[in-house]
Amino acid sequence: MSDENNEELNEELELDSAEEELASEAPADVKPRKADASSKTPAKKKVRKKNRVARWFREMKSELKKVVWPTPKQITNNTLVSLVVMVAAAVVIWAVDQIGAQIFSAFIKLGG
Repeated sequence: MSDENNEELNEELELDSAEEELASEAPADVKPRKADASSKTPAKKKVRKKNRVARWFREMKSELKKVVWPTPKQITNNTLVSLVVMVAAAVVIWAVDQIGAQIFSAFIKLGG
């Protein structure tokens, strides 16, 4: 399935690069025509935007298939490690705060 997606993406990229080359080869002295009511330019823009959105979703889907999702056991272990680290950090911050408060109150008693 990913080979098919890769082929589609390669074809779309080739088409986009071919369009860019054609646009860059246009003579500089020729002014682009203004879009009139009968022109199909707005329809092309809608189709092009729709294709871009559809391509983005296809690419996202293929990338999500490549993700290695963690097992429930790994999630539990990672959660426990995170909680232990947070509690340890909270205890260290609390201890530093208490020591600082004691030092500050000692300075107040000395001066006052």
